[in-house]
Amino acid sequence: MLDEVIYQNDLMNVDWDRLKAVLAEDEFDNGRTPEQLRSSFENSRVVLAWANGEVIGTARALSDGVCNAYVVDVWTRSSFRRRGIARRMLELLLAQLPGQHVYLFTDDAQPFYRAVGFQPQGTGMGQVVGDWLIW
Repeated sequence: MLDEVIYQNDLMNVDWDRLKAVLAEDEFDNGRTPEQLRSSFENSRVVLAWANGEVIGTARALSDGVCNAYVVDVWTRSSFRRRGIARRMLELLLAQLPGQHVYLFTDDAQPFYRAVGFQPQGTGMGQVVGDWLIW
């Protein structure tokens, strides 16, 4: 029997220390402290997937609220993958961004993102200003 997955677009009841630990266990930790993780999500449009009282998936978008958004932190816990959870989180997230050009960057999930409607667009570039994750 599959665990029931519940989706929400708010941050109520998130245990940020636990989420940080689970992300690290699942090799999806980019070094943010629990406080930085919380701040990142509080400043974004979000969808969280829950099962058994625990966050098992995340997706968030940075948006100007008008025409541009950037999707980041799309993650499904390894033991819950290949059940359509990430696809559903993206559907719910994109529904919050009508009329916007939504961009994302991925190193290894191009087939998945193509399957949910994203198309390659040029070459992305980036720069870290100063030291990574200082505050």
